Amino acid sequence: MALDLSLDEALDALRDRADADRADGMAAYHKVDRPYLGVPNPVLNDLAQEWRRALTLDDRLALASALWDTNIHEARVVAAKLLTQARIRPDDAQVWWLLCSWVPQFDAWAIADHVCMAGQRRIMADLSRLDEVEAWTTHEDLWTKRAALVITLGLTRQNHPNAAESAARARVLGWAAGYVADNRWFIQKAVAWWLRDLSKHDAQATRSFLDTHGEQMRSFARKEAAKYLDA
Repeated sequence: MALDLSLDEALDALRDRADADRADGMAAYHKVDRPYLGVPNPVLNDLAQEWRRALTLDDRLALASALWDTNIHEARVVAAKLLTQARIRPDDAQVWWLLCSWVPQFDAWAIADHVCMAGQRRIMADLSRLDEVEAWTTHEDLWTKRAALVITLGLTRQNHPNAAESAARARVLGWAAGYVADNRWFIQKAVAWWLRDLSKHDAQATRSFLDTHGEQMRSFARKEAAKYLDA
């Protein structure tokens, strides 16, 4: 039986698990002016899992959209977690559309990363979505540009990618090559993250990238990218 869960009920569930001291620390850490409740991430995982299992896809989409619009940190994280799923039937088009609609609103790494984790599943379900993501790579906004790499991290994780996945991986490495001249910390970190994760499954591709582009990267990013190569 599907769960009938309103926005107010979902927010009440979050507020019941709030911790004011933790909320103050989170606000100081994230440095973004929005409400924080101080709910730990494992608790958010449990709530999202419960609701994801009990709600229909349409109800999850509606609740996720409403939670996002509250601008509460934990509500936005749970909104992303409600849509983080490998297979979405019968059609994940509305999920992809909603996730993409949130990208221009990114203003910090934590919420952006949770949304991109949901987006990684949708990319791997339909690699043609890279056409839309590619437009983000030249965006003036830092968080949108960064999202193009974070949302494609699923492409780094295959030991034996098929032909389409190999082509997609090479395509995103091309984007990363275009990023190395951007010295902003979060952009360099995203390039390093992509290469570091790739190195666990395709060390040679990571070495080749660093041989060609490493000198243009900031030193911390080169070190992070080569972390597992050095090991």
